[in-house]
Amino acid sequence: MNSPRTRATFVLAVLFCINAVNFFDRQVLGAVTEPLRREWGLTDTQLGALGSAFILLYAVAGIPLGRLADLWNRRWLLSLGLLCWSALTALSGLSRGFWSLCAFRTGVGIGEAACAPAATSLIGDLFRPQERGRALSIFMLGLPVGLSLSYMISGVVAQHFGWRSAFFIAGIPGFLLAGLILLANEPRRGMAEDTVAGSAHRPGNPYRVILTTPTMVWIIVSGALHNFNMYAISSFLPAFLTRYHGATVQDAGLISGSLIGGVGAAGTLLGGWTGDALFRRRLDGRMLVASFTIMASVPLSVAALSQAPGALAAFTAFEALALLMMYVYYPTVYASIHDILEPSLRGTGMAVYFLAMYLLGASFGPIATGWLSDHFTRSAESSAGLQPTAADAVLEPFKALGLLRAMYVVPVVGVVLGIVLYRGSKTVAGDVGRLNAWLRQKPPSGHQESNS
Repeated sequence: MNSPRTRATFVLAVLFCINAVNFFDRQVLGAVTEPLRREWGLTDTQLGALGSAFILLYAVAGIPLGRLADLWNRRWLLSLGLLCWSALTALSGLSRGFWSLCAFRTGVGIGEAACAPAATSLIGDLFRPQERGRALSIFMLGLPVGLSLSYMISGVVAQHFGWRSAFFIAGIPGFLLAGLILLANEPRRGMAEDTVAGSAHRPGNPYRVILTTPTMVWIIVSGALHNFNMYAISSFLPAFLTRYHGATVQDAGLISGSLIGGVGAAGTLLGGWTGDALFRRRLDGRMLVASFTIMASVPLSVAALSQAPGALAAFTAFEALALLMMYVYYPTVYASIHDILEPSLRGTGMAVYFLAMYLLGASFGPIATGWLSDHFTRSAESSAGLQPTAADAVLEPFKALGLLRAMYVVPVVGVVLGIVLYRGSKTVAGDVGRLNAWLRQKPPSGHQESNS
């Protein structure tokens, strides 16, 4: 690994694997939702709360860990985070009830909070702006690939060996990758831009610099909206397939994995390549690609949810197209953050973005969808003249209908998200211009920071 290109490719490959493990471990709970619900008698609101508890700790822990990614060795931060979340993922299989599982899952969230800020900061220093979208799209392939493998593997394991075994198996790969990332070199901050800025940032408090960048504010709002939708889908898609379309736990995992894995991977790559291509023509190109594809996903989501019970082929086709469009968001918006922030603030910027993305978006996605599902279930039961004390077998069809109605929240939020992204595209050129003007100057020594 002597050439810079070879070293960068190696690091990107390891970071892709780490991100895949990140999302694999995160989604095990979603893959085993139905057997867990039946064993412990949980409501959809409780299931949503398990996801939200993870997300809340993930979002809050991301702020100090994101700042640490800008000040300390990013390889060591990733390695320690991996060891933490992998161990707690495996321990989740020893849970004896709702609260013990909730405690383990919140711990996983703290460990995983180190991943995105440190990893994307490394990529920003290894790849030039013109190719950064493609590099980030490869890193973000870990999201659909990890989710897909988690659905498929965890679903099969849960079907044949029980849901606890799914957690035990999920914890293994992280221990191997924790050592592999330490073989990488720590790049100099700002290396890809060849700037004198190094570890400096524009005058003022780093959080103030980030939050007074107009495009960053729009991106933060978009993150909250997008993650609301993505976590609503990922938390309840297998359950929806099982309840409404009659799939088995194993088949629901395989279908969900195929949708999110294959289609999500294609959408992620599509976003990276088209975003870079349009960015070379106009500075707001990446944000425009994100806006138009999100708007295109809305009617496709409605069409998928409109299919009759058991119409798995039609549902899968429309949902695949919708998810293809939705996954374009990640590489385009992540690369836009690197376009508008200096190298020494990218880890912090990602952490601030993730705080809103998860605290205001993902944390509400599962629990809000679960609450809506329970609400519509009770309404359907009441309309049919049944009491909540009726046998579970009698109430199952109403749970399917309740979840269907709840899932319509996704296209509604999608409309708002598309508008926010389009509005954000209007401020990109000004933010990039101001950043480039500052990067051409040597910043005052008082704003130099340590680069561990």
